Amino acid sequence: MTEQPQGFERGTDGPKVIVAGVDGSDSSLRAVSYAAGLARRQNALLAIVYVQPLLSAGAALGAPVVDATEEIAEGLVAEIREAAERVRGIWNVRWEFHTFRGDPYNGLVRAADELKADAVVVGASESAGHRIIGSVAVRLVKAGRWPVTVVP
Repeated sequence: MTEQPQGFERGTDGPKVIVAGVDGSDSSLRAVSYAAGLARRQNALLAIVYVQPLLSAGAALGAPVVDATEEIAEGLVAEIREAAERVRGIWNVRWEFHTFRGDPYNGLVRAADELKADAVVVGASESAGHRIIGSVAVRLVKAGRWPVTVVP
């Protein structure tokens, strides 16, 4: 008779929660699609996360600023719901939409921690400036706290 190693749990391998960061860019929407496929195959929860930027320093000092981030979040939720309805019955993916405030890196870290993520999926940066200071994806990989998939 062979004994199972301690700590082994039959049927619980694989991720339970996959966090996908979305900001409305093409690469982030591809990342959500990729993460949805992973979540479907693994029967995991897909946690779609939008990080709302903090208001600028000018806004904090009373300068008039239009905060469109709520509208962006609502638009993303509507777009995701529409896509989910199109594939209903074909692709059954459990998903939730979460909004966090802050800069994208710290917002995704907080989301992944609070949601107990087993994996994080993000789109590749489309900004040329990130080659110098590092993209959110590179910073997440360097943090080394979860497997990170970067979708082009």
